[in-house]
Amino acid sequence: MDLNGFAAMDMDAENLGPCLTSFVDDGTVESHRYFLARRTVLEMLKDRGFAIPNSEIESTLEEFREKFGQKPDIERLRISSMHRNDLSNKVLVIFCGPNAVKVNVIRSILTQIMNKESLSRLLLIIQKPMTAPAMKAVELLPFKVEIFQITDLLVNITKHVLKPKHELLNNEEKEKLLKKYNLEEKQLPRMSQKDAIARYYGLEKGQVVKVTYSSEIIETHVTYRCVW
Repeated sequence: MDLNGFAAMDMDAENLGPCLTSFVDDGTVESHRYFLARRTVLEMLKDRGFAIPNSEIESTLEEFREKFGQKPDIERLRISSMHRNDLSNKVLVIFCGPNAVKVNVIRSILTQIMNKESLSRLLLIIQKPMTAPAMKAVELLPFKVEIFQITDLLVNITKHVLKPKHELLNNEEKEKLLKKYNLEEKQLPRMSQKDAIARYYGLEKGQVVKVTYSSEIIETHVTYRCVW
């Protein structure tokens, strides 16, 4: 190869360099995972009606690392918030470490929050499965507990382009719907409480969601589903 060929290769490298380096993350995988999961949780809580500042959701990975570091202390990742329309409805989010969640972990959490937090709901973000004794301890807690694997929160499923829009009906809207179409609750199409969307919104049995499908190919289509 002549000198002109080597010069051309150097120019190509210079041109590609900035583009390629923009995809390089010099931080830890651990901090990136916590950042993505925590952001999804914040979005989830806001969609459920909790008071979550936009500034928290819009925080960048760089800002997250400046605040929590490359190896975040999971205690500092906790989120506590009240519902915008019901101040008695308070949620607490706790991130668990990379080890299996044993019963002593649940007891420790309970000791920390009992008599300090008046909770309606607790979200546990885990990285390894919970042991059977730990699950039994969770069932005895005096408030609703939801358990999410951190890997399920790295992406917000409601933002997928193929996902239809889901809107929760209040009790009045639900009764109006049933009356309008002369239906009983059991006659509505069903949505499992274990469905990813139902888990995202924290839906309870008997609640009804309005599901709107729309795309460039088909016209807007609306259906309703009852959680069971």
